Amino acid sequence: MPSKPEKDAVTGVETTGHEWDGIKELNNPLPAWWVWTFYACIAFSVLWFLLFPAIPFGPSATTGLTGNTARERVANEIAEAASARAGINQRIVEADLDTIRGDPDLFTYALTGGEILFGDNCAPCHGVGGAGQLNYPVLADDAWLWGGSLDAIQQTILYGVRNAEYELDARFSLMPNFGTDQLLSGDEIDQVANYVVTLSGRAPADAELADAGAGIFAEQCASCHGPGGEGMAALGAPNLTDAIWLYGGDVGDIRQQIWNPQHGVMPGFVDRLAPEDIKMVSLYVHSLGGGQ
Repeated sequence: MPSKPEKDAVTGVETTGHEWDGIKELNNPLPAWWVWTFYACIAFSVLWFLLFPAIPFGPSATTGLTGNTARERVANEIAEAASARAGINQRIVEADLDTIRGDPDLFTYALTGGEILFGDNCAPCHGVGGAGQLNYPVLADDAWLWGGSLDAIQQTILYGVRNAEYELDARFSLMPNFGTDQLLSGDEIDQVANYVVTLSGRAPADAELADAGAGIFAEQCASCHGPGGEGMAALGAPNLTDAIWLYGGDVGDIRQQIWNPQHGVMPGFVDRLAPEDIKMVSLYVHSLGGGQ
């Protein structure tokens, strides 16, 4: 319990009446510099409230005497930057991809802008620098499901893959559900899966099953993947002779993909990015190392 304020015998300063374990709190005044700094902060805050937007009222706020807002400043800076880029952006729009690639200034500008746009729009799925990740294709190698030319890449970016929004222009193909739709028996799928393993130069889990699967592959799979499993870009059918497997490359993974295949979906960017941005991303992706 606080005691009654009294004079401290040692300092002569009145106490606050608070005491802890025999230690009494002195009622010393705050330093003058601290008090005046505190008052100055109060005055500054009042001035700030008057000059700048400060007090919220539902969806808006007081505008302040200056009417200056961070949002407005950023919008002005963005507009200035867009104005500065307008000329070269128009050149990008008017030129075809090969022309841009052959112009050092345009190409450098396009690669820089494309890298930024890729990081904002594509990297969450395809990884930084097109490194890819499980179930999302690597864009820095030489394997292209739908073709790796500049025009092919641009078409894919414009309208996406298996995108119902752009049904007539999007890349679209579906692998049959050989297992769930009972197009092949479980034994036949085992045989084909073991045979597909051999197409990339690996030993199958069961050589006898692989031998039996060769004929089934020729009848059921070669029309899309090619007689030797080399793939077909026109149909988005992957090459089965390399070491690149989007959904896993062991016998179990391949069997599952034959039984009930997964199908990736990519959005189209024709309505999300400006025409010059589409071209810049196309050129950047093509430059990653795997462009054809």
